[in-house]
Amino acid sequence: MLANPATRYRPFPTIDLPDRQWPSRTITKPPVWLSTDLRDGNQALFEPMNSARKQRLFDELVRIGFKEIEVGFPSASQTDFDFIRGLVDNGHIPDDVTPMVITQARPELIEQTVLSVAGARRAIIHLYNATAPVWRRVVFDMTVPQVMDLVREQVALIRKLTDQHPQTEWVLQYSPEVFCMTELEVALEASNTAIRTWDAGPGRPVIINLPTTVEVATPNVFADQIEWMHRHLERREHVVLSVHPHNDRGTGVASAELAVMAGAQRVEGCLFGNGERSGNVDIVTLALNLYTQGVHPGLDFSDIGAVARVAEACTAMPIHPRHPYVGDLVFTAFSGSHQDAIKKGFAAQAADGIWEVPYLPIDPQDIGRTYDSIVRVNSQSGKGGIAFLLERDHGVTMPRRMQVEFSAVVQAHTDASEAEVSSRELWTMFERTYLVPEAHDGGMRHVRHRLFDAPNGAQGIELLIEVDGVVHRLQGQGNGPIDAAVNALGMGLRIDDYVEHSIGAGSDAQAMAIVEAAAPGVAGTRFGAGRDANTVTASILAVVGAARRLGLRPVAAEQAAATGTEG
Repeated sequence: MLANPATRYRPFPTIDLPDRQWPSRTITKPPVWLSTDLRDGNQALFEPMNSARKQRLFDELVRIGFKEIEVGFPSASQTDFDFIRGLVDNGHIPDDVTPMVITQARPELIEQTVLSVAGARRAIIHLYNATAPVWRRVVFDMTVPQVMDLVREQVALIRKLTDQHPQTEWVLQYSPEVFCMTELEVALEASNTAIRTWDAGPGRPVIINLPTTVEVATPNVFADQIEWMHRHLERREHVVLSVHPHNDRGTGVASAELAVMAGAQRVEGCLFGNGERSGNVDIVTLALNLYTQGVHPGLDFSDIGAVARVAEACTAMPIHPRHPYVGDLVFTAFSGSHQDAIKKGFAAQAADGIWEVPYLPIDPQDIGRTYDSIVRVNSQSGKGGIAFLLERDHGVTMPRRMQVEFSAVVQAHTDASEAEVSSRELWTMFERTYLVPEAHDGGMRHVRHRLFDAPNGAQGIELLIEVDGVVHRLQGQGNGPIDAAVNALGMGLRIDDYVEHSIGAGSDAQAMAIVEAAAPGVAGTRFGAGRDANTVTASILAVVGAARRLGLRPVAAEQAAATGTEG
Protein backbone atom coordinates (compact mmCIF):
# COMPACT_ATOMS: atom_id res chain seq x y z
CA MET A 1 0.00 0.00 0.00
CA LEU A 2 1.11 3.54 -0.68
CA ALA A 3 2.46 5.50 2.26
CA ASN A 4 0.45 8.44 0.96
CA PRO A 5 -2.56 7.24 -1.07
CA ALA A 6 -3.46 10.88 -1.81
CA THR A 7 -0.77 10.79 -4.49
CA ARG A 8 -2.96 8.37 -6.48
CA TYR A 9 -6.50 8.71 -5.17
CA ARG A 10 -8.69 11.72 -4.45
CA PRO A 11 -11.86 12.04 -2.40
CA PHE A 12 -15.13 12.27 -4.27
CA PRO A 13 -16.37 15.86 -4.27
CA THR A 14 -19.41 16.81 -2.22
CA ILE A 15 -22.63 18.07 -3.78
CA ASP A 16 -23.65 21.72 -3.42
CA LEU A 17 -27.08 21.16 -1.86
CA PRO A 18 -27.25 23.22 1.33
CA ASP A 19 -31.04 22.87 1.67
CA ARG A 20 -31.07 19.07 1.28
CA GLN A 21 -34.29 17.52 2.63
CA TRP A 22 -33.60 13.78 2.63
CA PRO A 23 -31.91 13.53 6.09
CA SER A 24 -35.17 14.37 7.88
CA ARG A 25 -37.38 12.03 5.85
CA THR A 26 -38.66 8.56 6.80
CA ILE A 27 -39.52 5.74 4.38
CA THR A 28 -43.22 5.02 4.83
CA LYS A 29 -43.93 2.82 1.80
CA PRO A 30 -41.89 0.42 -0.31
CA PRO A 31 -40.39 1.47 -3.64
CA VAL A 32 -41.23 -0.28 -6.88
CA TRP A 33 -38.91 -3.29 -6.95
CA LEU A 34 -37.21 -4.57 -10.08
CA SER A 35 -35.28 -7.83 -9.91
CA THR A 36 -32.26 -7.93 -12.18
CA ASP A 37 -31.23 -11.45 -11.12
CA LEU A 38 -31.83 -12.87 -14.59
CA ARG A 39 -29.69 -10.24 -16.34
CA ASP A 40 -27.19 -8.34 -14.20
CA GLY A 41 -27.01 -11.14 -11.66
CA ASN A 42 -26.72 -13.77 -14.39
CA GLN A 43 -23.85 -11.91 -16.07
CA ALA A 44 -21.91 -12.03 -12.79
CA LEU A 45 -21.99 -15.84 -12.47
CA PHE A 46 -19.06 -18.16 -13.12
CA GLU A 47 -21.43 -20.19 -15.26
CA PRO A 48 -24.50 -18.32 -16.58
CA MET A 49 -27.84 -19.96 -15.96
CA ASN A 50 -29.32 -22.21 -18.62
CA SER A 51 -32.95 -21.81 -19.67
CA ALA A 52 -34.28 -24.29 -17.10
CA ARG A 53 -32.57 -22.53 -14.19
CA LYS A 54 -33.65 -19.12 -15.49
CA GLN A 55 -37.24 -20.34 -15.73
CA ARG A 56 -37.12 -21.68 -12.18
CA LEU A 57 -35.75 -18.41 -10.85
CA PHE A 58 -38.25 -16.36 -12.89
CA ASP A 59 -41.11 -18.40 -11.41
CA GLU A 60 -39.72 -17.84 -7.90
CA LEU A 61 -39.44 -14.09 -8.47
CA VAL A 62 -43.07 -14.01 -9.60
CA ARG A 63 -44.10 -16.04 -6.53
CA ILE A 64 -42.26 -13.64 -4.22
CA GLY A 65 -44.23 -10.77 -5.72
CA PHE A 66 -41.94 -8.88 -8.10
CA LYS A 67 -44.00 -6.91 -10.62
CA GLU A 68 -41.02 -5.85 -12.76
CA ILE A 69 -38.31 -8.36 -13.73
CA GLU A 70 -35.33 -7.77 -16.00
CA VAL A 71 -35.44 -11.00 -17.98
CA GLY A 72 -32.23 -10.79 -19.98
CA PHE A 73 -29.90 -9.19 -22.47
CA PRO A 74 -31.42 -10.48 -25.72
CA SER A 75 -28.94 -8.87 -28.10
CA ALA A 76 -25.95 -10.31 -26.24
CA SER A 77 -26.99 -13.96 -26.24
CA GLN A 78 -29.16 -16.21 -28.40
CA THR A 79 -29.93 -18.16 -25.22
CA ASP A 80 -31.33 -15.01 -23.64
CA PHE A 81 -33.30 -14.09 -26.77
CA ASP A 82 -34.86 -17.55 -27.02
CA PHE A 83 -35.65 -17.64 -23.29
CA ILE A 84 -37.38 -14.24 -23.44
CA ARG A 85 -39.37 -15.16 -26.54
CA GLY A 86 -40.40 -18.35 -24.76
CA LEU A 87 -41.71 -16.36 -21.82
CA VAL A 88 -43.78 -14.18 -24.16
CA ASP A 89 -44.96 -16.79 -26.64
CA ASN A 90 -45.81 -19.46 -24.06
CA GLY A 91 -47.75 -17.17 -21.74
CA HIS A 92 -45.36 -17.47 -18.78
CA ILE A 93 -45.58 -13.77 -17.87
CA PRO A 94 -48.56 -12.97 -15.61
CA ASP A 95 -50.65 -9.97 -16.63
CA ASP A 96 -49.49 -7.96 -13.61
CA VAL A 97 -45.77 -8.59 -14.27
CA THR A 98 -43.75 -6.42 -16.68
CA PRO A 99 -40.58 -7.83 -18.27
CA MET A 100 -37.62 -5.55 -18.92
CA VAL A 101 -34.90 -6.05 -21.52
CA ILE A 102 -31.68 -4.09 -21.77
CA THR A 103 -29.75 -2.81 -24.78
CA GLN A 104 -26.70 -0.74 -25.57
CA ALA A 105 -27.15 2.35 -27.71
CA ARG A 106 -26.53 0.62 -31.05
CA PRO A 107 -29.22 0.33 -33.77
CA GLU A 108 -28.79 -3.38 -34.56
CA LEU A 109 -28.90 -4.29 -30.86
CA ILE A 110 -31.97 -2.14 -30.28
CA GLU A 111 -33.84 -3.86 -33.12
CA GLN A 112 -33.09 -7.31 -31.68
CA THR A 113 -34.13 -6.13 -28.22
CA VAL A 114 -37.52 -4.81 -29.33
CA LEU A 115 -38.21 -8.05 -31.23
CA SER A 116 -37.47 -10.12 -28.13
CA VAL A 117 -40.51 -8.79 -26.21
CA ALA A 118 -42.84 -7.64 -29.00
CA GLY A 119 -46.29 -9.01 -28.29
CA ALA A 120 -46.02 -8.89 -24.52
CA ARG A 121 -48.85 -7.07 -22.77
CA ARG A 122 -46.38 -4.51 -21.39
CA ALA A 123 -42.60 -4.26 -21.68
CA ILE A 124 -39.76 -1.97 -20.60
CA ILE A 125 -36.93 -1.25 -23.04
CA HIS A 126 -33.86 -0.29 -21.02
CA LEU A 127 -31.36 1.83 -22.96
CA TYR A 128 -28.03 2.77 -21.43
CA ASN A 129 -24.83 4.55 -22.37
CA ALA A 130 -21.90 5.63 -20.23
CA THR A 131 -21.76 9.37 -19.52
CA ALA A 132 -18.92 9.80 -16.99
CA PRO A 133 -15.83 11.81 -17.99
CA VAL A 134 -13.35 8.91 -17.90
CA TRP A 135 -15.63 6.78 -20.08
CA ARG A 136 -16.24 9.67 -22.51
CA ARG A 137 -12.53 10.34 -22.80
CA VAL A 138 -10.89 6.91 -22.55
CA VAL A 139 -13.49 4.39 -23.72
CA PHE A 140 -15.59 6.19 -26.35
CA ASP A 141 -13.63 9.35 -27.27
CA MET A 142 -16.86 11.38 -27.34
CA THR A 143 -17.68 14.97 -26.46
CA VAL A 144 -20.72 15.88 -24.36
CA PRO A 145 -22.66 17.08 -27.46
CA GLN A 146 -21.88 13.78 -29.19
CA VAL A 147 -23.24 11.89 -26.17
CA MET A 148 -26.46 13.89 -26.37
CA ASP A 149 -26.76 13.19 -30.11
CA LEU A 150 -26.36 9.47 -29.37
CA VAL A 151 -29.10 9.50 -26.75
CA ARG A 152 -31.44 11.46 -29.04
CA GLU A 153 -30.87 9.18 -32.05
CA GLN A 154 -31.22 5.89 -30.20
CA VAL A 155 -34.30 6.88 -28.17
CA ALA A 156 -35.90 8.05 -31.44
CA LEU A 157 -35.12 4.65 -32.97
CA ILE A 158 -36.70 2.85 -29.99
CA ARG A 159 -39.77 5.05 -30.35
CA LYS A 160 -40.02 4.28 -34.07
CA LEU A 161 -39.60 0.51 -33.60
CA THR A 162 -41.99 0.20 -30.67
CA ASP A 163 -44.67 2.20 -32.51
CA GLN A 164 -44.71 -0.69 -35.00
CA HIS A 165 -46.02 -3.01 -32.26
CA PRO A 166 -49.05 -1.19 -30.79
CA GLN A 167 -50.34 -4.38 -29.14
CA THR A 168 -47.65 -3.91 -26.49
CA GLU A 169 -47.63 -1.08 -23.96
CA TRP A 170 -44.07 0.22 -24.17
CA VAL A 171 -42.12 1.95 -21.41
CA LEU A 172 -38.70 3.51 -21.96
CA GLN A 173 -36.06 3.22 -19.29
CA TYR A 174 -32.96 5.33 -19.77
CA SER A 175 -29.80 4.97 -17.68
CA PRO A 176 -26.86 7.37 -17.85
CA GLU A 177 -24.44 4.61 -16.95
CA VAL A 178 -21.87 5.50 -14.30
CA PHE A 179 -24.24 8.24 -13.19
CA CYS A 180 -22.53 8.43 -9.80
CA MET A 181 -19.28 9.59 -11.50
CA THR A 182 -20.94 11.89 -14.05
CA GLU A 183 -21.23 15.65 -13.68
CA LEU A 184 -24.79 16.28 -12.54
CA GLU A 185 -25.43 18.77 -15.33
CA VAL A 186 -24.36 16.20 -17.95
CA ALA A 187 -26.46 13.42 -16.38
CA LEU A 188 -29.43 15.79 -16.27
CA GLU A 189 -29.01 16.84 -19.90
CA ALA A 190 -28.80 13.19 -21.03
CA SER A 191 -31.86 12.23 -19.00
CA ASN A 192 -33.91 15.21 -20.18
CA THR A 193 -32.88 14.48 -23.77
CA ALA A 194 -34.31 10.97 -23.39
CA ILE A 195 -37.48 12.32 -21.74
CA ARG A 196 -38.09 14.84 -24.54
CA THR A 197 -37.30 12.44 -27.38
CA TRP A 198 -39.61 9.78 -25.94
CA ASP A 199 -42.16 12.57 -25.37
CA ALA A 200 -42.94 11.40 -21.86
CA GLY A 201 -46.40 12.30 -20.69
CA PRO A 202 -49.83 10.78 -20.03
CA GLY A 203 -49.80 7.28 -21.50
CA ARG A 204 -46.08 7.51 -22.35
CA PRO A 205 -44.26 6.75 -19.09
CA VAL A 206 -40.50 6.91 -18.77
CA ILE A 207 -38.13 5.54 -16.15
CA ILE A 208 -34.92 7.45 -15.46
CA ASN A 209 -32.57 4.99 -13.76
CA LEU A 210 -29.53 6.38 -11.96
CA PRO A 211 -26.92 3.71 -11.17
CA THR A 212 -23.93 3.64 -8.90
CA THR A 213 -22.34 1.52 -11.61
CA VAL A 214 -19.16 1.61 -9.54
CA GLU A 215 -19.72 2.80 -5.98
CA VAL A 216 -17.21 5.60 -5.35
CA ALA A 217 -18.64 7.81 -2.58
CA THR A 218 -20.39 7.61 0.74
CA PRO A 219 -24.17 7.01 0.65
CA ASN A 220 -24.97 10.59 1.69
CA VAL A 221 -23.27 11.90 -1.46
CA PHE A 222 -25.36 9.58 -3.61
CA ALA A 223 -28.49 10.77 -1.78
CA ASP A 224 -27.53 14.37 -2.57
CA GLN A 225 -27.09 13.44 -6.24
CA ILE A 226 -30.52 11.81 -6.32
CA GLU A 227 -32.26 14.72 -4.61
CA TRP A 228 -30.61 17.15 -7.03
CA MET A 229 -31.84 15.14 -10.02
CA HIS A 230 -35.28 14.73 -8.42
CA ARG A 231 -35.57 18.53 -8.26
CA HIS A 232 -34.31 19.27 -11.78
CA LEU A 233 -35.73 16.53 -14.07
CA GLU A 234 -38.19 17.74 -16.68
CA ARG A 235 -41.79 16.42 -16.74
CA ARG A 236 -41.16 15.01 -13.27
CA GLU A 237 -44.77 13.90 -12.78
CA HIS A 238 -44.40 11.52 -15.74
CA VAL A 239 -41.00 10.17 -14.68
CA VAL A 240 -40.36 7.20 -12.39
CA LEU A 241 -37.02 7.93 -10.72
CA SER A 242 -35.11 4.69 -10.23
CA VAL A 243 -31.76 3.72 -8.70
CA HIS A 244 -29.47 0.78 -9.36
CA PRO A 245 -26.86 0.68 -6.57
CA HIS A 246 -23.80 -1.54 -6.63
CA ASN A 247 -21.82 -2.51 -3.56
CA ASP A 248 -18.17 -1.75 -4.31
CA ARG A 249 -17.75 0.13 -1.01
CA GLY A 250 -20.02 -2.24 0.89
CA THR A 251 -22.71 0.41 1.30
CA GLY A 252 -25.15 -0.51 -1.47
CA VAL A 253 -28.07 -1.06 0.93
CA ALA A 254 -27.46 2.27 2.65
CA SER A 255 -27.19 4.04 -0.71
CA ALA A 256 -30.54 2.61 -1.80
CA GLU A 257 -32.28 3.55 1.45
CA LEU A 258 -31.00 7.11 1.42
CA ALA A 259 -31.83 7.42 -2.29
CA VAL A 260 -35.45 6.51 -1.58
CA MET A 261 -35.48 9.17 1.14
CA ALA A 262 -34.10 11.59 -1.48
CA GLY A 263 -36.87 11.01 -4.01
CA ALA A 264 -36.21 7.69 -5.76
CA GLN A 265 -39.41 5.72 -6.39
CA ARG A 266 -37.93 2.48 -7.66
CA VAL A 267 -34.98 0.21 -6.78
CA GLU A 268 -33.23 -2.33 -8.97
CA GLY A 269 -31.25 -5.14 -7.36
CA CYS A 270 -30.76 -8.86 -6.90
CA LEU A 271 -31.76 -11.43 -4.33
CA PHE A 272 -29.05 -11.63 -1.67
CA GLY A 273 -26.88 -9.06 -3.48
CA ASN A 274 -25.57 -11.18 -6.35
CA GLY A 275 -23.95 -9.08 -9.07
CA GLU A 276 -20.75 -7.89 -10.65
CA ARG A 277 -17.66 -7.24 -8.49
CA SER A 278 -18.99 -6.76 -4.94
CA GLY A 279 -22.56 -7.24 -6.09
CA ASN A 280 -25.77 -5.39 -6.80
CA VAL A 281 -27.84 -4.06 -3.94
CA ASP A 282 -29.42 -6.83 -1.85
CA ILE A 283 -33.18 -6.55 -2.27
CA VAL A 284 -33.88 -9.14 0.45
CA THR A 285 -31.99 -7.07 3.02
CA LEU A 286 -33.64 -3.84 1.82
CA ALA A 287 -37.11 -5.37 1.97
CA LEU A 288 -36.67 -6.90 5.43
CA ASN A 289 -35.10 -3.69 6.74
CA LEU A 290 -38.38 -2.02 5.80
CA TYR A 291 -40.33 -4.81 7.48
CA THR A 292 -38.47 -4.25 10.78
CA GLN A 293 -39.58 -0.60 10.63
CA GLY A 294 -43.24 -1.58 10.35
CA VAL A 295 -43.51 -1.16 6.55
CA HIS A 296 -44.54 -4.22 4.54
CA PRO A 297 -42.20 -4.42 1.53
CA GLY A 298 -44.80 -5.90 -0.80
CA LEU A 299 -42.61 -8.99 -1.30
CA ASP A 300 -43.19 -12.38 0.31
CA PHE A 301 -40.19 -13.56 2.31
CA SER A 302 -42.23 -15.56 4.83
CA ASP A 303 -40.14 -18.64 3.95
CA ILE A 304 -36.75 -17.05 3.45
CA GLY A 305 -35.00 -20.43 3.57
CA ALA A 306 -36.93 -21.71 0.55
CA VAL A 307 -36.07 -18.54 -1.40
CA ALA A 308 -32.41 -19.01 -0.49
CA ARG A 309 -32.40 -22.64 -1.63
CA VAL A 310 -33.85 -21.67 -5.04
CA ALA A 311 -31.34 -18.83 -5.43
CA GLU A 312 -28.42 -21.09 -4.49
CA ALA A 313 -29.58 -23.84 -6.85
CA CYS A 314 -30.08 -21.47 -9.79
CA THR A 315 -26.92 -19.38 -9.34
CA ALA A 316 -24.63 -22.10 -7.90
CA MET A 317 -23.46 -19.47 -5.41
CA PRO A 318 -23.65 -20.17 -1.65
CA ILE A 319 -25.11 -17.70 0.81
CA HIS A 320 -22.75 -16.70 3.58
CA PRO A 321 -23.75 -17.95 7.06
CA ARG A 322 -23.58 -14.34 8.34
CA HIS A 323 -25.72 -12.90 5.55
CA PRO A 324 -28.40 -10.60 7.05
CA TYR A 325 -31.71 -12.31 7.81
CA VAL A 326 -31.01 -15.52 5.85
CA GLY A 327 -27.56 -16.75 6.94
CA ASP A 328 -27.54 -19.91 9.03
CA LEU A 329 -25.86 -18.14 11.95
CA VAL A 330 -27.54 -14.73 12.00
CA PHE A 331 -29.98 -15.74 14.73
CA THR A 332 -27.44 -17.69 16.78
CA ALA A 333 -25.83 -16.31 19.94
CA PHE A 334 -22.62 -17.85 21.26
CA SER A 335 -21.87 -15.20 23.88
CA GLY A 336 -23.14 -16.01 27.36
CA SER A 337 -24.36 -12.46 28.01
CA HIS A 338 -26.20 -12.42 24.68
CA GLN A 339 -27.80 -15.76 25.47
CA ASP A 340 -28.98 -14.53 28.85
CA ALA A 341 -30.48 -11.36 27.35
CA ILE A 342 -32.27 -13.32 24.63
CA LYS A 343 -33.73 -15.79 27.15
CA LYS A 344 -35.06 -12.92 29.27
CA GLY A 345 -36.41 -11.20 26.17
CA PHE A 346 -38.39 -14.28 25.14
CA ALA A 347 -39.78 -14.60 28.66
CA ALA A 348 -41.00 -10.99 28.61
CA GLN A 349 -42.21 -10.91 24.99
CA ALA A 350 -45.98 -10.63 24.63
CA ALA A 351 -47.41 -12.77 21.83
CA ASP A 352 -49.22 -9.83 20.21
CA GLY A 353 -46.93 -7.02 21.36
CA ILE A 354 -44.21 -4.97 19.69
CA TRP A 355 -41.19 -7.20 19.06
CA GLU A 356 -38.57 -6.40 21.71
CA VAL A 357 -36.18 -9.32 22.09
CA PRO A 358 -32.54 -8.27 22.63
CA TYR A 359 -30.14 -8.96 19.75
CA LEU A 360 -32.96 -10.08 17.44
CA PRO A 361 -34.14 -7.20 15.20
CA ILE A 362 -36.85 -9.39 13.66
CA ASP A 363 -38.90 -12.35 14.88
CA PRO A 364 -37.26 -15.28 13.05
CA GLN A 365 -40.65 -16.98 12.69
CA ASP A 366 -41.91 -14.08 10.55
CA ILE A 367 -39.53 -15.19 7.81
CA GLY A 368 -39.91 -18.94 8.29
CA ARG A 369 -36.96 -19.43 10.62
CA THR A 370 -37.20 -21.30 13.93
CA TYR A 371 -35.94 -20.66 17.45
CA ASP A 372 -34.10 -23.99 17.58
CA SER A 373 -30.56 -22.67 17.26
CA ILE A 374 -30.85 -19.15 18.65
CA VAL A 375 -29.04 -20.01 21.90
CA ARG A 376 -26.15 -22.49 21.58
CA VAL A 377 -22.91 -23.21 23.37
CA ASN A 378 -19.73 -22.09 21.66
CA SER A 379 -17.04 -24.65 22.55
CA GLN A 380 -14.70 -27.10 20.84
CA SER A 381 -17.36 -29.73 21.24
CA GLY A 382 -19.98 -27.49 19.64
CA LYS A 383 -21.12 -27.52 16.04
CA GLY A 384 -17.66 -27.25 14.53
CA GLY A 385 -16.11 -29.91 16.77
CA ILE A 386 -19.01 -32.33 16.22
CA ALA A 387 -18.73 -31.96 12.43
CA PHE A 388 -14.95 -32.40 12.55
CA LEU A 389 -15.08 -35.64 14.59
CA LEU A 390 -17.84 -37.20 12.50
CA GLU A 391 -15.98 -36.45 9.28
CA ARG A 392 -12.53 -37.45 10.55
CA ASP A 393 -13.52 -40.65 12.37
CA HIS A 394 -16.66 -41.80 10.57
CA GLY A 395 -16.54 -40.25 7.09
CA VAL A 396 -19.78 -38.29 7.50
CA THR A 397 -19.78 -34.85 5.88
CA MET A 398 -22.81 -32.92 7.09
CA PRO A 399 -24.19 -29.88 5.26
CA ARG A 400 -23.90 -26.69 7.26
CA ARG A 401 -27.58 -26.56 8.24
CA MET A 402 -27.47 -30.21 9.29
CA GLN A 403 -24.56 -29.37 11.58
CA VAL A 404 -26.78 -26.81 13.28
CA GLU A 405 -29.62 -29.31 13.62
CA PHE A 406 -27.50 -32.18 14.96
CA SER A 407 -25.60 -29.96 17.36
CA ALA A 408 -28.91 -29.32 19.13
CA VAL A 409 -29.31 -33.09 19.60
CA VAL A 410 -25.80 -33.32 21.05
CA GLN A 411 -26.36 -30.30 23.27
CA ALA A 412 -29.48 -31.87 24.75
CA HIS A 413 -27.46 -34.99 25.55
CA THR A 414 -24.60 -33.08 27.17
CA ASP A 415 -27.03 -30.98 29.22
CA ALA A 416 -28.56 -34.19 30.61
CA SER A 417 -25.35 -36.15 31.13
CA GLU A 418 -23.05 -33.26 32.13
CA ALA A 419 -20.23 -35.32 30.66
CA GLU A 420 -17.84 -35.21 27.75
CA VAL A 421 -19.04 -36.83 24.52
CA SER A 422 -16.57 -39.12 22.76
CA SER A 423 -16.33 -39.61 19.03
CA ARG A 424 -17.93 -43.07 19.38
CA GLU A 425 -20.85 -41.61 21.35
CA LEU A 426 -21.32 -38.95 18.71
CA TRP A 427 -21.59 -41.65 16.05
CA THR A 428 -24.12 -43.56 18.15
CA MET A 429 -26.25 -40.42 18.50
CA PHE A 430 -25.99 -39.78 14.75
CA GLU A 431 -27.10 -43.34 13.98
CA ARG A 432 -30.06 -43.18 16.34
CA THR A 433 -31.12 -39.78 15.04
CA TYR A 434 -30.79 -40.42 11.32
CA LEU A 435 -29.87 -43.99 10.37
CA VAL A 436 -31.25 -46.59 12.79
CA PRO A 437 -34.27 -45.15 14.61
CA GLU A 438 -35.79 -47.15 17.43
CA ALA A 439 -38.32 -49.61 15.94
CA HIS A 440 -40.73 -49.55 18.90
CA ASP A 441 -41.50 -45.83 19.10
CA GLY A 442 -44.29 -45.87 16.50
CA GLY A 443 -42.41 -43.80 13.93
CA MET A 444 -42.24 -44.50 10.22
CA ARG A 445 -39.64 -47.01 9.04
CA HIS A 446 -38.52 -48.16 5.59
CA VAL A 447 -38.94 -51.92 5.07
CA ARG A 448 -38.02 -52.37 1.43
CA HIS A 449 -38.79 -51.01 -2.01
CA ARG A 450 -38.91 -52.02 -5.64
CA LEU A 451 -38.29 -49.74 -8.62
CA PHE A 452 -40.03 -50.22 -11.96
CA ASP A 453 -40.40 -48.39 -15.26
CA ALA A 454 -43.58 -46.31 -15.40
CA PRO A 455 -45.36 -44.92 -18.49
CA ASN A 456 -43.93 -41.94 -20.40
CA GLY A 457 -40.40 -42.57 -19.18
CA ALA A 458 -41.27 -41.98 -15.52
CA GLN A 459 -39.72 -43.86 -12.61
CA GLY A 460 -42.08 -45.96 -10.54
CA ILE A 461 -41.62 -47.26 -7.00
CA GLU A 462 -43.38 -49.75 -4.76
CA LEU A 463 -42.50 -48.76 -1.21
CA LEU A 464 -43.13 -50.80 1.93
CA ILE A 465 -43.34 -48.62 5.05
CA GLU A 466 -43.93 -49.74 8.63
CA VAL A 467 -45.99 -47.42 10.84
CA ASP A 468 -47.08 -48.43 14.33
CA GLY A 469 -46.04 -52.01 13.61
CA VAL A 470 -48.20 -52.24 10.47
CA VAL A 471 -46.62 -52.52 7.01
CA HIS A 472 -48.17 -50.38 4.27
CA ARG A 473 -47.58 -50.86 0.56
CA LEU A 474 -47.33 -47.53 -1.28
CA GLN A 475 -46.80 -46.73 -4.95
CA GLY A 476 -45.70 -43.57 -6.71
CA GLN A 477 -44.17 -42.19 -9.88
CA GLY A 478 -41.79 -39.35 -10.57
CA ASN A 479 -38.89 -38.10 -12.63
CA GLY A 480 -36.45 -40.18 -10.57
CA PRO A 481 -36.33 -42.46 -7.51
CA ILE A 482 -36.43 -39.59 -4.99
CA ASP A 483 -39.36 -37.88 -6.69
CA ALA A 484 -41.18 -41.22 -6.97
CA ALA A 485 -40.64 -41.95 -3.26
CA VAL A 486 -41.92 -38.48 -2.29
CA ASN A 487 -45.04 -39.00 -4.40
CA ALA A 488 -45.59 -42.48 -2.96
CA LEU A 489 -45.56 -41.10 0.58
CA GLY A 490 -48.16 -38.53 -0.51
CA MET A 491 -47.97 -36.06 2.36
CA GLY A 492 -46.77 -32.77 0.92
CA LEU A 493 -43.09 -33.50 1.53
CA ARG A 494 -40.78 -30.99 -0.19
CA ILE A 495 -37.10 -31.80 -0.80
CA ASP A 496 -35.02 -28.62 -0.53
CA ASP A 497 -31.53 -30.09 -0.80
CA TYR A 498 -29.81 -33.41 -1.54
CA VAL A 499 -26.17 -34.36 -1.13
CA GLU A 500 -24.39 -37.68 -1.43
CA HIS A 501 -20.91 -38.89 -0.66
CA SER A 502 -19.13 -42.18 -0.10
CA ILE A 503 -17.99 -43.64 3.20
CA GLY A 504 -14.95 -45.86 3.01
CA ALA A 505 -13.22 -47.07 -0.11
CA GLY A 506 -13.02 -50.13 -2.31
CA SER A 507 -15.49 -53.00 -2.07
CA ASP A 508 -16.58 -51.96 1.42
CA ALA A 509 -17.55 -48.42 0.41
CA GLN A 510 -21.07 -47.29 1.14
CA ALA A 511 -23.08 -44.30 -0.02
CA MET A 512 -24.30 -41.71 2.47
CA ALA A 513 -27.28 -39.72 1.18
CA ILE A 514 -28.60 -36.68 3.03
CA VAL A 515 -31.77 -34.76 2.23
CA GLU A 516 -33.17 -31.55 3.68
CA ALA A 517 -36.95 -31.52 3.61
CA ALA A 518 -39.93 -29.44 4.64
CA ALA A 519 -43.65 -30.08 4.90
CA PRO A 520 -46.85 -28.03 5.18
CA GLY A 521 -47.66 -27.05 8.73
CA VAL A 522 -44.19 -27.87 10.05
CA ALA A 523 -41.89 -24.95 10.90
CA GLY A 524 -38.41 -25.08 9.40
CA THR A 525 -36.76 -28.05 7.74
CA ARG A 526 -35.46 -31.41 8.92
CA PHE A 527 -32.70 -33.65 7.66
CA GLY A 528 -32.86 -37.33 6.82
CA ALA A 529 -29.93 -39.61 6.06
CA GLY A 530 -29.53 -43.02 4.49
CA ARG A 531 -26.53 -45.34 4.26
CA ASP A 532 -26.30 -48.27 1.89
CA ALA A 533 -24.00 -49.87 -0.65
CA ASN A 534 -26.58 -48.84 -3.28
CA THR A 535 -26.84 -45.08 -3.82
CA VAL A 536 -30.54 -45.21 -4.81
CA THR A 537 -31.41 -47.19 -1.68
CA ALA A 538 -29.45 -44.71 0.44
CA SER A 539 -31.39 -41.79 -1.06
CA ILE A 540 -34.78 -43.44 -0.45
CA LEU A 541 -33.80 -44.22 3.15
CA ALA A 542 -32.89 -40.55 3.54
CA VAL A 543 -36.28 -39.39 2.18
CA VAL A 544 -38.17 -41.70 4.53
CA GLY A 545 -35.93 -40.60 7.43
CA ALA A 546 -36.64 -36.93 6.74
CA ALA A 547 -40.38 -37.59 6.61
CA ARG A 548 -40.14 -39.46 9.91
CA ARG A 549 -38.25 -36.61 11.58
CA LEU A 550 -40.87 -34.12 10.34
CA GLY A 551 -43.47 -36.21 12.16
CA LEU A 552 -45.33 -37.08 8.95
CA ARG A 553 -47.45 -40.14 8.26
CA PRO A 554 -48.18 -41.45 4.77
CA VAL A 555 -51.72 -40.96 3.53
CA ALA A 556 -52.26 -44.72 3.36
CA ALA A 557 -51.33 -45.09 7.04
CA GLU A 558 -53.82 -42.40 8.07
CA GLN A 559 -56.56 -44.12 6.09
CA ALA A 560 -55.68 -47.48 7.59
CA ALA A 561 -55.78 -46.03 11.10
CA ALA A 562 -59.23 -44.62 10.42
CA THR A 563 -60.62 -47.91 9.04
CA GLY A 564 -58.65 -50.37 11.13
CA THR A 565 -57.24 -52.07 8.03
CA GLU A 566 -53.77 -52.57 6.63
CA GLY A 567 -52.68 -50.00 4.04
